[in-house]
Amino acid sequence: MAYSKFTLDRLIEQFGIHTKLASGLFADRPSVPVRPWLTETLDQNLPLLAALGTEKARSELAVMPVLLEVWHLFEKRVSLFSGVEFPVDRKTGLDGFCDFLLALGSEQLVISAPVVALVETKKADPGEGIAQCIAEMIGAQQFNEKRNEKIPVIYGASTSGVLWRFLRLTGKTVEIDLQDYHIDEPGRVVGILKSLIDEARLTRGE
Repeated sequence: MAYSKFTLDRLIEQFGIHTKLASGLFADRPSVPVRPWLTETLDQNLPLLAALGTEKARSELAVMPVLLEVWHLFEKRVSLFSGVEFPVDRKTGLDGFCDFLLALGSEQLVISAPVVALVETKKADPGEGIAQCIAEMIGAQQFNEKRNEKIPVIYGASTSGVLWRFLRLTGKTVEIDLQDYHIDEPGRVVGILKSLIDEARLTRGE
């Protein structure tokens, strides 16, 4: 069973998770300056994205440029994976491909460092990717635990490329931000993603 096959009901039943809804959960994260490259790239790509409308186009034209900006901010001290297989536990269904995955450390050939955040791209409504994103977050939580990496919080995002919705997994509680963050403010989206990694690095004493 792949991550994409999970429903929220099954996640609750199988893994005993609890969900909490909150509006503006990440609204206080500071915006950060972004390079003109990102703004220009998004300005050029978004009209094409509107015309194409596929998940692949959204990943390539809108999501990857944002994640590359985050990767640049950390001067390559984090690793960024795209379309990567993430087989954590096939018996429980925590298996399959993730659209994007961010991990601490600079190892880029294999996923070896603790996983911090996962980003799932959906065609239109970010809400469509919530269950799959949570399944991947649970996978990341177990991946880290198996390696004795004490990362108490795993983050996730479901995005249409234009709208971003963020999630936070602590123990068995998943908090879902009901506020969508628009790519018209790229510094805000990048700032949220940067803050997630900053928190994880502090936890590890980096």
